[in-house]
Parts: sequence; C-alpha cells; structure tokens
Amino acid sequence: MNPLIRIATRKSPLALWQAEYVRAQLLDHHPNLAVELVPISTRGDDTIDTSLRKIGGKGLFVKELEAALLDYHADVAVHSLKDMPMILPQGLVLGAICKRADPSDALVSNSFRSLNEMPAGSIIGSSSLRRKCQILAYHPSLVVKDLRGNVNTRLTKLDNGDYDALILASAGLERLKMNHRISDRISSKIVLPAAGQGAVAIESRADDPSTESFLRALHHHDTFRCVTAERSLVRILDGGCHSPVAAFAEHDAITHTIHLRALVGSSDGKKLLSDQLSGPMEKPERIGEELAESMLSAGAKGILADYEESC
Repeated sequence: MNPLIRIATRKSPLALWQAEYVRAQLLDHHPNLAVELVPISTRGDDTIDTSLRKIGGKGLFVKELEAALLDYHADVAVHSLKDMPMILPQGLVLGAICKRADPSDALVSNSFRSLNEMPAGSIIGSSSLRRKCQILAYHPSLVVKDLRGNVNTRLTKLDNGDYDALILASAGLERLKMNHRISDRISSKIVLPAAGQGAVAIESRADDPSTESFLRALHHHDTFRCVTAERSLVRILDGGCHSPVAAFAEHDAITHTIHLRALVGSSDGKKLLSDQLSGPMEKPERIGEELAESMLSAGAKGILADYEESC
C-alpha cells in the first residue's frame, strides 16, 4: 500500500486551489504517494457578517484545521501563511513554506484603474486594518468599509455596486485565474503587505518525521527566511488585538542579506510609523526582533495600545 497523506483544507475556492497545488507538488516529487483532501468548515468562513476583530481574528481560519491535525484526522493542513497566528499550538510546526507568489495588494474596480483616479468619497471594501490605515494615509478622502467573505462573494458585492473598489491579495486573484479583475497592483511603497502574504504554508505535527520527509521537497528556503523575519517582527510588535501591522522582507542573493520593512498605523491613517532593517540571511528571526524592538521604542507601542483599548 502506498503511503498516504491527508490534507486538511478550508472549503473556499482559494483554499481548495492551495490544497490541490500542494497535492500536485507532492505527487510530482513522490509519484508513489497517495494524497487525499479533507475539506473542513471553519468559524472564520461560516461567520461573514461580523468583523474578525470582534470574533477572534484570523486564527479562526485555522483552528479547526489544526484540531484535525492534533486529532490525527489529517496529516497536514494547508493555509495562506498571512492567515496564520504567529505562535502555533504545541505539537504543530510549519513543515514547509512554498515559494512565494506576488505579495502585493491589488485594486479591483470596474470604474477606476488606480487609487489616484478615485474621487473623494469613493468606497473601498476591505476587512484589513493594515490596508485601511495605509490607504487612508495615501488618499485621506476615500472611505474604507468592512467587507468579509471569500473572493467571489466580495466581487459580487463590487459588481452589484455596493463598493467602488476592493483591495484583495494579488496572489489570490492569480491563483483563481482572475488576473483580469486586477485594475492595479499597488506598490509596496503605498500599501506594505501583510507578513507572509503570497506564501502557502504547510502545517504538520512535530511528531511525524515521515510526513516531514515528504514535505521537504516543497520547502523554499529563501521564502522561509523572508517570512520568518516578517513573522518574528509581528510576534514582537503585535499588541494582541489584530492591529494593523505590515511587514515585508526581500532576499538579496548578491549580498546574502535580508531587507525587512515594517509599518504600524492608526485606523484613520493619520499616524504611521515605519522602519526598516537589513541583516544576514542566516539570522532572519533576529532581524525581525531587532526591528520590532526599535519600532516599539519609537512609539509603535502607543499606536498598538489604542487598538487594545478598543477591543
């Protein structure tokens, strides 16, 4: 009998694409392997009429999948890395990080080709405080309204005229073959991405070396180093209340360094604190920690405290 790997996944079209992608990669590297999908409903998917901040944050997209791993109902779980909490439950590890796709945020609109074209009062749909604070800092006359649901649900609301534009991850639209809906890929100088954005993560049990050996071929070391720097920064910076923290690291193959940029901001975009740091690629976690500590000393703690008090 061929060895079997069961993949826990959310049921949304994008999540299923990611799970199928991991399945195909596993079979490509290990043709004798059997791979099955285990679709699971999560509270984050089932509760779309309430802000994530009020019901527990992005972790609601992964808890049921992690429970399936810990209960041995699945062997791995596939996630968008940006949806994963910075600290994993005991007994679980990131078994592999796949090569990162486009990390940018995309403007999706039926009427406008860029943020600059949008007149005062235009309504943008986004559930992300990170996106909201940066958009309002760049274009204060816009209105950003909360929007939940999968990509298709959000696009339907845009097409029905409920919003003038949406902000969505470019990678998600590409994976769903919806590149044609992208009006503009927003520069990271305007909207810095979320930690891990564009990367697919494979979570597994720490006590399962057999599965880990199969995952090794899917692991992309440069992506792993970059997202490790990003996630370590957020882990130190985040005030514990799903605050608007952005982090994006790039690997320089010539100098063998990692360059990390980060930002925190107020919900109205009137307060933005950004900083950056470069360091050796062998110490990505320390780069994130040092930059976070520098930003806390520069005032990030006060901005994050405002969000804690409102939760």
